[in-house]
Amino acid sequence: MNVNGRPEQFSAQPNELLVERLRDGLGLTGTKVGCDTGQCGTCVVRLDGRSVKSCLVLTASAAGAEVATIEGVTTRGGELSSLQEALRQEHGTQCGFCTPGMVMALGELVEATTDGPAPTEPEIREWLTGNLCRCTGYHSVVRGVQRACAATRDEVPAGSAASTAAAPEV
Repeated sequence: MNVNGRPEQFSAQPNELLVERLRDGLGLTGTKVGCDTGQCGTCVVRLDGRSVKSCLVLTASAAGAEVATIEGVTTRGGELSSLQEALRQEHGTQCGFCTPGMVMALGELVEATTDGPAPTEPEIREWLTGNLCRCTGYHSVVRGVQRACAATRDEVPAGSAASTAAAPEV
């Protein structure tokens, strides 16, 4: 398989999970293990462009696939992706444990809407149903996604930290 654009060759046990290979075999510890049951979303990676919970994927089933982890999201210069930067600006991360999984899942949503209409707040919240977070309350995460989508359109979404900071005092 190719992981973050790099070819990787190895032998995997028939019952080895992709999350185990990424973390233990390849040292890509940004992919977290939370619940081990596919409920929390901390282990989300992109498999051939689609968000998947790597604790539910057998490594052998990913043979020949393109796998992207959070370590592959930043630019070659080490800069944050537009989604990561938008989440930072909107305070969409707190403890950070769930953030890599959210970035991987929400990145797919942001990319899918680049050429179409921006996702609505209910659509973003529905997309987030597979990612549990105990710290943020999701409001700032939603604003971050709106900001990232607006950035592709050179807009600042209403209700974002940037738009409220510039609002005149009454």
